[in-house]
Amino acid sequence: MKITTWNVNGFRAVLKKDFINSVHSLAPDILCLQELKAKEEQLIAEDILIPGYDYLWNSATRPGYSGVGTYIKKSLNINNHSTGLGVDEFDVEGRVIQTRFGNTVLFNIYFPNGQRGQERVDYKLRFYARLLDICNEEHAKGRNIIITGDFNTAHNEIDLANPKENSKISGFLPEERVWIDKFLENGFSDAFRKMYPEKVQYTWWTYRVNARARGIGWRLDYFLISNPICDRVIDVTIFDQIQGSDHCPVTLEIMD
Repeated sequence: MKITTWNVNGFRAVLKKDFINSVHSLAPDILCLQELKAKEEQLIAEDILIPGYDYLWNSATRPGYSGVGTYIKKSLNINNHSTGLGVDEFDVEGRVIQTRFGNTVLFNIYFPNGQRGQERVDYKLRFYARLLDICNEEHAKGRNIIITGDFNTAHNEIDLANPKENSKISGFLPEERVWIDKFLENGFSDAFRKMYPEKVQYTWWTYRVNARARGIGWRLDYFLISNPICDRVIDVTIFDQIQGSDHCPVTLEIMD
């Protein structure tokens, strides 16, 4: 099974940037999109549909903001979905879709960005805490979990080009990074880093200062997976050559 995550930074915008051809080239079984910045009623059905896939969107209450969408190959016949984390302050922002298949729970998440100030950093930390509580409950029931999406946090210095300069910037604050540690301490592994401990590769580049061409990026898009299924991982690939957004797609290939 191939699961691809991609923060598209606006669904309507990425449609104009060879999006469908990019999806066809990636050929995921499940496609997890973040930052749709749209509601379904703002688009015609033909624009939302990807041939061969069923889909579910979870949009924010606020127009033009946040939003996630999960697309699943029709042949898989997976249709057990839910949205949100069961907390209003998070769920109004359209950040989560849960999909269940077999003994696995897949979370497609657009994690909060804390760069608008301390209030949003605190919100982001509460979001991490709520998610970990849910994951601990699922693990206690014997279920395996795959969390993917834009975490809006670089975990370690290897995960961004300029760690020293960004040590006091949201996205690399110690109090944000420690939450990824907490997930790793509670039964998860970072699939990319487990496979490639020393590989320097990024998934997001600011549009400013020609950052992408200069290789000045951050690794913000992850697959955290339950430890019992780590040995089923075949590969994790960062497709940093695919354009269309300030993020690039990342694919987890895992044995069913």
